[in-house]
Amino acid sequence: MTMRPQVQIALKGDNGIGGYGEAAPLQPYDGVSVGRVCAALKRHAAALQFVSEPEDCDPRQLAGVLDACRAADALPAALAAIDMALWDRAGRLCESPVAALLSERPAAAVPVNATLTARERPALGEQAADALAQGFGCVKLKVGLEDDDGRAAAVRAAVGPALQLRLDANGAWSVAQAARAIAAFAPARPELIEEPVHGLRALRELRRLVDARFAIDETAAEEGALQAGVADAVCLKLSRCAGITGTLAAAATVRASGAEPYLASTLDGPLGIAAALHAAAAISASGPMPHCGLATLALFERLENPLPVRAGEMALPSAPGLGVAAA
Repeated sequence: MTMRPQVQIALKGDNGIGGYGEAAPLQPYDGVSVGRVCAALKRHAAALQFVSEPEDCDPRQLAGVLDACRAADALPAALAAIDMALWDRAGRLCESPVAALLSERPAAAVPVNATLTARERPALGEQAADALAQGFGCVKLKVGLEDDDGRAAAVRAAVGPALQLRLDANGAWSVAQAARAIAAFAPARPELIEEPVHGLRALRELRRLVDARFAIDETAAEEGALQAGVADAVCLKLSRCAGITGTLAAAATVRASGAEPYLASTLDGPLGIAAALHAAAAISASGPMPHCGLATLALFERLENPLPVRAGEMALPSAPGLGVAAA
């Protein structure tokens, strides 16, 4: 990828206080185009003409607006933008950060993982050592490529035993391939193996063959996956969950199944990352989460990062609403 298309929206009320949201479809990943999102948002705008404007930050009023938009077009990526903008506006109306509207005791900061982007062992070792020096407690390595066990070993050698190593295959393997690969990863002691195979049926079969900690990501979109209890952890994404509101509901379902929820980015922009941080801070109030994959803004060139990582954590924005400015 060389460019990341996104769509920003503004919801303006009669009192002049507005809220901002972001739709971040990633067509090669989720099959949703920018054009499809814009078409959905136009239907939402038409529906909103007949909906009473929320006067405050009462979540019941937000739900009514979302229901009207969902009836017009249920595309999750577009609904995520509407939902973000509604929460942003509610926070501005109440002069409160969104997380404080979601929870009485939101976390002040969210631990995040570093994503390793190099392909070869020496460069991977350097990146991992740099992440350790910056204070990250977890690094994530893409696997399902060549020399996976050697690359994982190089990362482990660079960071020693203290740092958590998360492996993400994006469903690249068959059950038999995953079983062989996971056995080879044992010396690197992975914290989680994310999406080793795709689909609930395949993951159930893999669990019968291999004793390891698994997370689902893309499989989480499958019907019944959130409550299936087949994984140790579930990766949630705002675009897939239709925004902050949907993400909190999904996290509650995951926890009820006995698994751990955590949030990740699909190369979202500042509004999307801020929204995910607020959601993660609220979810953390009811129990610890694995490191979240939200430290992706630094991957963009020529983007001033309003949400930097410090000592392996991203601080919750303290300004009203989402706490970051729209472009």
